Amino acid sequence: MPEQTIDTPRPLAGGPGALAGRTVSRIGYGAMQLERLHADRHAATALLRRAVELGITHVDTAEFYGNGLVNGMLRDALRPEDGVVVVSKVGADPNTEGPLPLRPAQRPEELRASVEANLRSLGVDRLPVVNLRRLDTGPGLRASGDQDVALDDQLAVMTTMRSEGVIGAIGLSAVTIDGLRQALPAGIVSVQNSYSLVSRDDEEMLRLCLAEGIAWMPFFPLGGAFPQMPKVVDEPVVQAVAAESGCTPAQLGLAWLLHHAPNILLIPGTGDEAHLEVNVAAGALRLDAGTLARLDAVRSRSGDVSLG
Repeated sequence: MPEQTIDTPRPLAGGPGALAGRTVSRIGYGAMQLERLHADRHAATALLRRAVELGITHVDTAEFYGNGLVNGMLRDALRPEDGVVVVSKVGADPNTEGPLPLRPAQRPEELRASVEANLRSLGVDRLPVVNLRRLDTGPGLRASGDQDVALDDQLAVMTTMRSEGVIGAIGLSAVTIDGLRQALPAGIVSVQNSYSLVSRDDEEMLRLCLAEGIAWMPFFPLGGAFPQMPKVVDEPVVQAVAAESGCTPAQLGLAWLLHHAPNILLIPGTGDEAHLEVNVAAGALRLDAGTLARLDAVRSRSGDVSLG
């Protein structure tokens, strides 16, 4: 009689975390870098299939990543049985003819149009989580003129789309703590703000998210994306601890985030399979109390309190 095999679920990358009432891997994948593979769709598909094999079960994307190109790559590579939660964003549109690749798209009708564009390019009839990208804080775009829209007006259209079933849950991005407090009655499930070991201005907001059961999904988790931003890998303490621990400074920066607060979900991006594997391996690093104390003491622009 042939031996029966039983499929066992793959371990979740970085362990289990919570997002919009679902259990997901604490290490996800930020898909923006897929645009670099525009000339090699086969490589993009292979990268995403490898992410699934490594236990990644949530992906961050947006229609404005390559003007739908990245969403199309996700549509082609991911399968329903993979169980991957695709988190999309609205609040900006591609700006192919302008000096910057993005332009604000903050008006309620633009938010709805962006949701509809994400649905089309992803080939789905419902977006599990949509982050409303405000332009209130962090590096990047700022709103002005008719793009300076009241948050309540934006939440009104977002909650309407949730009631219609085209959005499963609502998150926020590039938001202030006052904006988050204002939005809490709408049922916010995630916040994406710039945050890293060496740039912790939003520590109070992270605490609020932890108390409210909101996933904290930092972008630029290693800093350095803009000239004025410090880089985690340049911090001498990080370099010393990484050498002692047998990992890279970047891996240590990601591991610190996972240890710092249980509601942190990571979305590092890459267009390279080997780099993807290195990022996922950071989830297996275990940092003892002494190591965490050394890292927590690194100078940042805000508090150093652990939220473990």
